[in-house]
Amino acid sequence: MSERNTLMRSLHDLGLAAWFGGSLMGAVGLNGAAESQGGTRTATARISSSGWAKWTPVNAAAIGIHLFGSGGMLAADAPRVATQQGAAAATLAKTVVTGAALAVTAYSRVLGKQVELASSDDPEDAEKAAKHPIDTDKAQRRLVYAQWAVPALTGCLVVLSALHGEQQRYAGHTPGMWQRVRSMSSHMPSASDWYCAR
Repeated sequence: MSERNTLMRSLHDLGLAAWFGGSLMGAVGLNGAAESQGGTRTATARISSSGWAKWTPVNAAAIGIHLFGSGGMLAADAPRVATQQGAAAATLAKTVVTGAALAVTAYSRVLGKQVELASSDDPEDAEKAAKHPIDTDKAQRRLVYAQWAVPALTGCLVVLSALHGEQQRYAGHTPGMWQRVRSMSSHMPSASDWYCAR
């Protein structure tokens, strides 16, 4: 196993940081600003939807970068995951939480697009919304829950990544300690040296 996977770890961490930070900022800052500036429910939804739509391509790129880095790290760490106690369980937990975060992110985008079309003043969007009418209030409530669930789940991924890092550090220390002990023992006097000294 390679001791250093700087590129893959950087892609993993940068992608996750953008995914977590962007979703948290959107839930707190963007939605809060839209609510305070919108005035009406429709205007609030329009402002919020516009901001989330601009963030979507960046978020998709961040998720892709994170998943690519995760795959590279898993490939490099496969021997450790297979043999180190607790590593397989942590990897499974991380995989499950990643899947849940992806599902909730996709669901929030679907809801966001529905709200965006329903609140738009563009005639084409209004026509599209009329073909698939929704309960806007209900969709907006679900959207708020989904938008808060994303930073909660990606925050869990940050914690699980820290756990992985600690496990990897521990696995790296053990062989190093044994190697240091062996190198030091070669410089220690043997039993015959002690006997001759007497």
